[in-house]
Amino acid sequence: MQKRLFLWGLIILLATATAWVQRPSFRIARLKYGGGGDWYANKTSLPNLISFCNRELKANIASQEESVEPGSPELFDYPFVHMTGHGNVIFTPAEVQNLRKYLTAGGFLHIDDNYGLDKFARREMKKVFPELDFIELPFNHPVYHQKFNFPRGLPKIHEHDNKQAQGFGIIYHGRLVCFYSYECDLGNGWEDQSVHNDPPEKHQAALRMGANLISYALTNF
Repeated sequence: MQKRLFLWGLIILLATATAWVQRPSFRIARLKYGGGGDWYANKTSLPNLISFCNRELKANIASQEESVEPGSPELFDYPFVHMTGHGNVIFTPAEVQNLRKYLTAGGFLHIDDNYGLDKFARREMKKVFPELDFIELPFNHPVYHQKFNFPRGLPKIHEHDNKQAQGFGIIYHGRLVCFYSYECDLGNGWEDQSVHNDPPEKHQAALRMGANLISYALTNF
């Protein structure tokens, strides 16, 4: 399974260099976790982000997202996995072990707090990396400076508690393996604009930051 992760970069480079390739080079997935939280929230978010990345990054991502459980061997099929929701999250011991193997072998997890996820996400990720903590990433971190430049860090999409948007990360052996967008509602910004009536500039900012995350995940494994 780990070998698949190390082959992603080669596959992506070959697909970029070969214009006649019609089939998608890779897929991205939403994490289907247990515990009762709404892992399926923001239904239009990932399809919109995929479309944006295929257009703006010249990526070749399958147009429809997949869903994958943290304990599944299929987790290793996806270079980028997105997790969101509002409520409880529980990882079983087997899921903790599998998720750690995935992340330390080159996988990337984006956790997006959709308001209410924070205490559960932090608790469960501490099981995955008991020796590590989430740290707030400085604004000069490469994740903010891929194709799109975010000199002040995460864009603020929605207001909840009058807190600034913050980007946290788990860094394993010098590599960012998990990015956590907090007080931002990044995934809400990816949704169809009619869902939240966000102004176009916020919708674009959210998509651009999401594209940066995918770009980072694909080039830093």
